Amino acid sequence: MEIRQLGRVDYLPTYEAMQAFTAARNTDTPANTELTDKNGLYGNVHADDQLWICEHPAVYTQGLAGKVEHVLNAGDIPVVYTNRGGQVTFHGPGQVVAYPLVDLKRAGYFVKEYVYRVEEAVIRTLAHFGVTGHRVMGAPGIYVRLGDPASHAALTGPANPFEPFAGLGKIAALGIKVSRHCTYHGVALNVAMDLEPFSRINPCGYAGLVTTDLSTIGVSVSWQDAADVLSQKLVAYLAP
Repeated sequence: MEIRQLGRVDYLPTYEAMQAFTAARNTDTPANTELTDKNGLYGNVHADDQLWICEHPAVYTQGLAGKVEHVLNAGDIPVVYTNRGGQVTFHGPGQVVAYPLVDLKRAGYFVKEYVYRVEEAVIRTLAHFGVTGHRVMGAPGIYVRLGDPASHAALTGPANPFEPFAGLGKIAALGIKVSRHCTYHGVALNVAMDLEPFSRINPCGYAGLVTTDLSTIGVSVSWQDAADVLSQKLVAYLAP
């Protein structure tokens, strides 16, 4: 898998480039076939799996079945409607965004396992920085215990089923699209952000869900260091 560090790039042209790349490669495109990107984001490259690592200026992105009522007050932050799964989320400076462009047919596993592998890469990235990440059943993404981020104790389920996220903060959001067995969109890990814009939405469709980042839970790490570790873990865990 080729890792491409894009730096800070606007969301919409990146989204369009992912779509174009995926449409051009499709499942019948042999590896090492040369593709051309009219937007100039990925250049003349081969149709092998790629991992795009970037950061976006402030933007809300809405999933394919996203409900407008989950955007409470966008203010001056643009809302971009996409074809990924899930509801509304926020991207902004201080967040590592990873877009794995994987041909699942070549990789030899299905979508459910792909999602598990991406989440596992995030969990292993957090562990590298001394933080324990958790899955919450039915709510894709990775969560941490706000009161004790390093605790290895397994989640046992909420005392109140109507508050499934009590004591938790979401630190990584996941939203994907699969077209002809090829993935795009991906995962966003919060490193050191202005978290205020998350208060203007119901993150991922959950009212009152707390969103956090590594900085807030006491982990001081640079964006680049977090990006490098996440990249390494994704390459390892998404391997065929």
